[in-house]
Amino acid sequence: MVEGGIRLRNRCVAGRAPSTITYGDGPPPRAGEDLLPERGRQHRGTAMKAIWATLLLAATTPATAQEATPAAPTPPRVSVSGGIVEGRAEADRILFRGIPFAAPPLAANRWREPQPVVEWTGIRTTTARAPACLQNDYGWNRADHVFASEDCLTLDVGTPALTGKRPVIVWIHGGSNRAGSAGDMALSSIGKRGVVVVAIQYRLGIFGFLPHRALAAEAEGKSGNYGLMDQIAALRWVRDNIAKFGGDPDNVTIAGESAGSQDVSLLLASPLARGLFAKAAMESGTPGFGLPWRPLKEAFRIGDQLDVLLGTRGSASLRTVSPAALLAADLKLHDAKLTADDYLYLRTTIDGAVLPDTPDRLFVTAPKRPVIIGSNVLELDLPGGRPARDGFVDLSFGANAEGARTFYRLDEPDPLPHPRLGTRDQQIATDATFRCPAGSLANLLATRNWPVWRYEFDMARDGGAGPTTHAAEIDYIFNDRRAGPVWMQDYWVAFATTGDPNGDGRPAWARSVRGKPANILFDARGATPRDGDIRPELCRLQGSL
Repeated sequence: MVEGGIRLRNRCVAGRAPSTITYGDGPPPRAGEDLLPERGRQHRGTAMKAIWATLLLAATTPATAQEATPAAPTPPRVSVSGGIVEGRAEADRILFRGIPFAAPPLAANRWREPQPVVEWTGIRTTTARAPACLQNDYGWNRADHVFASEDCLTLDVGTPALTGKRPVIVWIHGGSNRAGSAGDMALSSIGKRGVVVVAIQYRLGIFGFLPHRALAAEAEGKSGNYGLMDQIAALRWVRDNIAKFGGDPDNVTIAGESAGSQDVSLLLASPLARGLFAKAAMESGTPGFGLPWRPLKEAFRIGDQLDVLLGTRGSASLRTVSPAALLAADLKLHDAKLTADDYLYLRTTIDGAVLPDTPDRLFVTAPKRPVIIGSNVLELDLPGGRPARDGFVDLSFGANAEGARTFYRLDEPDPLPHPRLGTRDQQIATDATFRCPAGSLANLLATRNWPVWRYEFDMARDGGAGPTTHAAEIDYIFNDRRAGPVWMQDYWVAFATTGDPNGDGRPAWARSVRGKPANILFDARGATPRDGDIRPELCRLQGSL
């Protein structure tokens, strides 16, 4: 292996005998055939000594110029916005990691919309994983927390070849908009299916989603969704550069899970993202996750708390605060409307820039695009746990909270956990945060004649017989796990390619249309088409998006 990751195959090593010997100009002798012509057999002993001497010489002397080690192949290089990047060729793809798509969001660029990428001279090596964006340590994200930087606006590209015109999948990672990274998504097996995979990074937590009065004052009254701005900047980079990686800029699908899925849904609504992608796939995330929208005036209270914690006044002093101090303060910020601050950066802020209005209203004028929307049968526990249950039900179901309490029989002792749906508290969290909002979004878009396909997923992360959980579906879609006899990946590849997940003899996945919702269940039996909504008697209590 040489620097940059290019493998050298069939390399001739000096000091070793060649693996094939050429016998003059003719074919090699057959087994048992003499090496010498008939007339020279009397000199067999002398001739054989000469042959063995030649072989010994070949094995003990340096290779000749004709036998020298061949030059290493030139690593793949592409000219992109900013300069030339050099990736590495692997057995099944060409990979580029850590390509910058915007200027580092440091100093004066902190809490501003992403600035144009800074040009570089020479060739930039993009073969190693880039740092994640700064984030606190929540346990599950420790590796990203350790390998992180404020200079993090990069993306990875995995492509079968640099030529051609292939569909593109742009992955937006999850992590509550406060943790996570592009990870190894550009290495996922879906990239072997004739698609180009792009995995992007964006500012997180306090660096990416801070609403603040002073920041709004210098930005025409808009503040709060810098991470979404980063995602839009990355999509502009894809539009301008992906053709050089064998991708089709007119056939881009954005996809995400959890917070990444929520962000995908917000990009569908945002006027700033129009024209940058053709399709969207959402896994376990919708606008606001069933929580009420956060108006900007209310959101400013989060920034006010930060000023109290840090003693800052104005945007200039904010930008001088150390990253460590900001991360420490981030853990103390609170939204009074929430029962727990796990969802601090998931409650959607109507910032006036990316979201000039609430998503449900923006969808009225948004261009129609094919979408996949879904969730898992079991996702997460209640945010804040049992002590926060009543407040969570009030927040999620609003005026219909009492109806939800009746549905769940909250006046009765806890029943035994359901083998697939989990505990009662887990059912409440899954229904209110994922299942019902997914249905509301699917019905809203279907009513406006968008092509909508809805799914529900029920397989254990490891493929065993246990219950599913949050994010368990990712490996079934992007890597090599099967849902029974069905490859979910086949549906997603077809969707990315044509805008319709159906084909190739797979079980038919019916569209949800106005007044006729439909969905498909992926579980150990495979793919089961179903008519109607999922748990409609409960979800109608949550109301529309």
